[in-house]
Amino acid sequence: MDEIKLDQILVTSLDRVPASGGDVMHAMKNSDMGYTGFGEAYFSWVNPGAVKAWKNHQRMTMNLVVPIGQVRFVFCSLSTETGFREEILGSARYARVTVPPGIWFGFQGIAKSSSLVLNIADIQHDQKECLRKDTREIPFNWSNKLS
Repeated sequence: MDEIKLDQILVTSLDRVPASGGDVMHAMKNSDMGYTGFGEAYFSWVNPGAVKAWKNHQRMTMNLVVPIGQVRFVFCSLSTETGFREEILGSARYARVTVPPGIWFGFQGIAKSSSLVLNIADIQHDQKECLRKDTREIPFNWSNKLS
C-alpha cells in the first residue's frame, strides 16, 4: 500500500437546510468529492469523554458525519509522518470528513451528552481489513475536552 498522508483527509462543509418542523441535514451524494462507492452506512454512539481508538482500515474509505453532539477525530500516520491531525465535527461545524484507507484514527465525544457518528463506507464492514491498537500504543493526550 502506498503511504497515506494526513493531508489526504478531505473535509467538506455540509448543508443544513432550515425547514418547518425541523432542519434537513445533508450527509453525502454520489456526486460529492470523497464518494468512492457504497458498501454500508452505520451509526456509532460515543458517550461524553469516551475515547474509541485506535483503528486503521486497510481498504475502507470512511465518510464521517456528526449530526448530533460534538466529536473530536484524531488522525495519525505512523509510517514516516510525525504528529497528529484533529478535526472537530458537530452542530457548531457540520461537515463530513473523508478518510482514505491506511490512516490510524480515533475519536472522542466532547459534548455534554452522547454524540452520534455516521460512517458512510465504500465497503461493508470486514473485521479482517481493520487493524487495531490500544489507546496507549499511540501517544496522544486524550485529556477530556468537554464542551
